Amino acid sequence: MTAVTGRPGRGELALYGLCRELVVGLTKGLWRLRVLHRDRLPASGAYVLAPSHRSLLDTPFLAAVTRRRIRFMGKAELWQSKWPGRLFSALGGFPVDREVTDRAALRSAMAALEGGEPLAVFPEGTRRQGPVVADLHDGVAYLAARMGVPIVPVGIGGSEGILARGRKLPRLGRVVVVIGEPLDPPCRDGPVRRGDVAALTERLRDALQALFEEAESLAGKA
Repeated sequence: MTAVTGRPGRGELALYGLCRELVVGLTKGLWRLRVLHRDRLPASGAYVLAPSHRSLLDTPFLAAVTRRRIRFMGKAELWQSKWPGRLFSALGGFPVDREVTDRAALRSAMAALEGGEPLAVFPEGTRRQGPVVADLHDGVAYLAARMGVPIVPVGIGGSEGILARGRKLPRLGRVVVVIGEPLDPPCRDGPVRRGDVAALTERLRDALQALFEEAESLAGKA
């Protein structure tokens, strides 16, 4: 796989903007999507969005948090067909092989952050079930520490009831997205230290658990 490099062209941004408007409009119409605390997002520059993950629809729900193009990792299988792969790439996605340590995906993630764009990475790694945020991967914290950018935790409530793992068709319902306060990366003057990454991952877990519980509670009050 080839790493993503360079800044997006006008055509890519226009395509992303059009698709985002369509997707966000659909999510608001079908699932009464509500986003809280957009003011907590950094006004400019790169950051890592770290959302909870309970549904395949979490990525389109996340697109509602900002009009800026969000870069995201997607499983490599989505790029196996030529035209869908090109579309996902134009929309800011890039493939990751989840079966191995994918260095090309890591380079793409760093290139996106170096370009000043927001990057979305699900710290739970895959869709989970239930109310507990656990077993976070260290990749989000490592990226933030290495690139010197903040992590913005995001709780997505209601998505599991709409399209949980194993369901083929979504249900109607309500989704609430709660944006958390940014978590600053550790200060460093040398290589990224494992202890700093572990500590940042634990801070992220605590923040994400609280945000997920808040989002779930609000979504359940429909």
